[in-house]
Amino acid sequence: MGYMVNHWMTFHGLIAMAGLAVYVSSSHTLHLRRHPSAAIAWVVSLVLLPYLALPLYLVFGSRKVGNHRAARHDVAIRNDGPSTLSSQTQQLAAVMALPEATSYRELSVHEDGRQAQQALRSMIESAKRSIDVCTFIFAHDILGEEIASLLKKKAQAGVKVRLLVDGVGAYLGARTNFSRLVQSGIEVLLFVPPLRSSRRGRTNLRNHRKMAIADGMHLWCGGRNLAADYFEGDAAAPWVDLSFDLQGRLAWQAEQQFEQDWRFAAGSAHQRAEAKEGSPPEPAAAQLIVSGPDQTDDTLYTLLVSGFFNARKSILAVSPYFVPDPTLLMSLTFAARRGVEVDLLLPRKSNHRLADIARHRALRELTAAGARVRFLPAMIHAKAVVIDEEVAFVGSANLDQRSLFLNYEMMIAFYAVNDVHRFSAWISRQMEKAVPYRARRPKIWQEIAEGMLLWLAFQL
Repeated sequence: MGYMVNHWMTFHGLIAMAGLAVYVSSSHTLHLRRHPSAAIAWVVSLVLLPYLALPLYLVFGSRKVGNHRAARHDVAIRNDGPSTLSSQTQQLAAVMALPEATSYRELSVHEDGRQAQQALRSMIESAKRSIDVCTFIFAHDILGEEIASLLKKKAQAGVKVRLLVDGVGAYLGARTNFSRLVQSGIEVLLFVPPLRSSRRGRTNLRNHRKMAIADGMHLWCGGRNLAADYFEGDAAAPWVDLSFDLQGRLAWQAEQQFEQDWRFAAGSAHQRAEAKEGSPPEPAAAQLIVSGPDQTDDTLYTLLVSGFFNARKSILAVSPYFVPDPTLLMSLTFAARRGVEVDLLLPRKSNHRLADIARHRALRELTAAGARVRFLPAMIHAKAVVIDEEVAFVGSANLDQRSLFLNYEMMIAFYAVNDVHRFSAWISRQMEKAVPYRARRPKIWQEIAEGMLLWLAFQL
């Protein structure tokens, strides 16, 4: 019996050592940076339960797809005066090799789902050469059927139509029959489907980006999935969400990002696009902020933390979920304690019960620092952050750890003052319908539940 125990312990030790070797080598090779609780959880699991933890690590453990940093952009900031938040954001984005700030025109901020639906419909109908659509959810409902019908007509008319849907999101909200779309001439790809993907270690990484581009020059973007809940609604009231459309060079940059995502999903190498020529120089009014496993840095997270620490007057934010990591929360609380007006808008009850439970610890700390938090009675799915009325980040990313560290996300940083005001005015109009959050001392079971959920918030 003693021999068998010793033999089993030796075997267990060898498996544990192998698991730790895989963990250390992959972390070093890919320069993976993990939250301390995530790192501790993986190490303890690999030592105590290597037979279970090692397979899980091979499937879920990596949150970056490579460590190849693109060339740093040399950005010439047009500013003769002191450094501004806009110039600081552009310079930091350049260090992280994000696309350089560029121009756009004809920005339309959609007031509600009806306007968003009409803008998307008009853009698809006006396309002459190509339509590229990326979404997390493409639902089999009234809205999904309408968009599918429009895309089919354009494909049958000779327009190149491509649809990229997340591999997990494709199964949410009633599965669309994608084979019918393919038969009509639409190219369809699922982004890392969990049961059929050859991308080992990538199963937990989801493409949450939402955009539609027509002819490489017209961009529709924001927080809306292609489902009725995000537009006009079906049987129930629609969610409150934020989207916009614009034209110009910024749309071309978004198309290049779509092309990169498409090639990754197809398993082919990304080809660097040539710079678009022929457009006269225009003010750099906005910047494409892509965040996720395809970026060496945690780009959006870095820009938000920097922006919050450098804020002088105000921070206005809206998100359906608020589960920040300690550094992001600290940057917000420090801003509030410095006298910066910090306003956060959340839904009273979101569609993710666990996120609603986990948010209260951060909200208590934030309000104790002097920030104002308001709950909208309806479900709000908008994602936007406006800092000092100088920069507005608008797009697909939530203020939670999954969005900021695991998901493929896309935000637009707007620098044109008039347009920044348009986004802050939209958020302020929603604030008027909301009620103040009142922090309450939690019961012991609530503190335990919050702690467990926060410990699990960034484990993979």
